This record gives sequence, C-alpha cells and structure tokens, in this order.
Amino acid sequence: MSSSSPSGEDRLIARFFGPIATDPGALGLTDDAAFIKPPPGTEMVLKTDAIVGGIHFFPEDPADAVAQKALRVNLSDLAAKGAKPLGFLVSLALPKEIDEAWLAAFASGLREDAATYKCPLFGGDTVRSPGPVMVSVATFGSVPEGRMVKRAGARAGDHVFVTGSIGDAALGLRLRQGASWPLDDKQREHLLSRYLLPRPRNALAQAVLDYASASMDVSDGLAGDLAKLARVSKVAAEIEVARVPLSDAAQAAIAHDAALLETALTGGDDFEILCTVPPANIDRFRVATMMARTAIADIGVIGEGEGAVFRNRDGAAMTFAHASFSHF
Repeated sequence: MSSSSPSGEDRLIARFFGPIATDPGALGLTDDAAFIKPPPGTEMVLKTDAIVGGIHFFPEDPADAVAQKALRVNLSDLAAKGAKPLGFLVSLALPKEIDEAWLAAFASGLREDAATYKCPLFGGDTVRSPGPVMVSVATFGSVPEGRMVKRAGARAGDHVFVTGSIGDAALGLRLRQGASWPLDDKQREHLLSRYLLPRPRNALAQAVLDYASASMDVSDGLAGDLAKLARVSKVAAEIEVARVPLSDAAQAAIAHDAALLETALTGGDDFEILCTVPPANIDRFRVATMMARTAIADIGVIGEGEGAVFRNRDGAAMTFAHASFSHF
C-alpha cells in the first residue's frame, strides 16, 4: 500500500529549513534539486567546508552558533575570492540524541545568518549518524567573468595585508581546553567568542576584487596559509611579526607566556583575509577598507624567491614547530 503522507525527513525539512529557502530556485525544498541562474556576465565561485563535533566545535556549544560557524567558514572563503554570496546547501549527519529543540535552535541560527549575509538556502540532506554531529555546507557565489582573486597572483613588490586580528580563535580554543592566563573578563570573552563564531569579512569582498593580486582566507594559521599563497604564486614573502595585528586580549596572553605568539601565528581558525596588493593599488585599497569598516594591517612584502619568512623584532627568522593546522 502506498502512502501520500510526508516522511519524517520531509516534515523535518519543511518545518526547520523551508523558511530559510527564500529564493524561488529552491522550489521550497520540495524537489530533489534546485536551480540558480548567475547574474549576467559573472562566473560561479564554489566552496565547501565541513565542521565536526569534537574537532571544530565542542558538543556543548549552542546549536545556533554551530549553524552559524558552519556557514561563516564558507562565506569567509567567498570573501577572499572577491565573490558575492548567492546561496548555499547544507547536509547534516545527526546522532540520535539530537532532539527537535537542538534542530530548532540550529535552524534559527542558520536563518539569521542567511538573512544577514544575503545567502539563502537551496537544499541539502539530513541523515542519521553513529558519530558526532557533522555539518557540511557548500556555498556558491559570483564574480565578474575571469576576475576571481586566486592564491596565485602575488608578485614581487606587492604588500601583504591581513584583516582584523590574528590568533584570537586559537587562543580561545586553548582557554576552552583549560588554559589559564591573567586576563580580565572582557579579554577572556573576546578570545572565547572568536573561537565560537568566526567573523567573515564579506564587506571587504569588493575591495579584494578591485585591488588585490592574490588572496585567501586564514583558516589553518597565518604562517602556514601565507606559505601556501607564496608557494602557488612562486614568490617569497617577508613578514614583520611586530606588524601582525593582535587584539588586546591576545597581547595580554602573549605577555604572560611568550610561547603563545607561535600559537597565534600558526593556530588557525582566524577566518581573516590574507591578500597581496600592488603598490599602485594600496591607497585605494586602504580607502575601500575604511568604507567597508574593516581593519587591515600591512605586515610585509613579496619578493623574488620562494617561501614565507616571519622575522621578530631583532630581524631574526622565526621557526615554528607546526606552521599550519592539518587534519592529517
């Protein structure tokens, strides 16, 4: 006997995720697929990232924050490519202890960020899993044809810029894991919040598109990610560590334990934009960042050769035990 009644998964999708699928191409999440038409004269930029409970977030983290982190780490990549968000897909692998209250909070956080970043949901999948919660998001954006800002593109003479502040999330993770430093409540909360919720720099995407020669987001640590950019661009990067932007909270932690500077430079989860800008574009880039209300710092230069060197206040090259976070 056949039944026309919706399945449990259908009801879950309609209740929690249907309201987020605001684009007509999502078909109200009633079909097996969706469609999207890029704006005329543009190309699609595609990105996917997954976050897993116990690795990228703590099981006790609020469900709305988990949802927002999953979307924002992907939006950060679009920003670094100079892309405008168009929409996203989300797939959830959920253990059986996840209840409707968790899903309602998750959907609420996702809906809030979808509206804030003008990035509607187009579909996805929900499955049971014997393991921890896993959230996989695939985002798509658009750039004018042939203009996506790649990692390859940095040239000798370019200046190296980074947005925001570096190391906060890595230090926030250390706090979550039980570290203790002489911080005031505001400093402690700043570090914890930067780990819990990234702040993607999508407001700066147009400036990156207009003025940067190469760009990527900082997800696996400034030192390691800059090395990746330099390698694929076939150039060398020279960084003055004293010019790397650190928050008051990070500076306070490092003042207590100098070894934490390496944590800040290599720890990852910053989700800031790292880009190179030719000298002729620097003034206009600075004006654009001011208009976007995004802090930037000029931390070094690109030269001939290969690799990335971080120099301390004495001019000596720093060495790192692990320059970058890696899952493997």
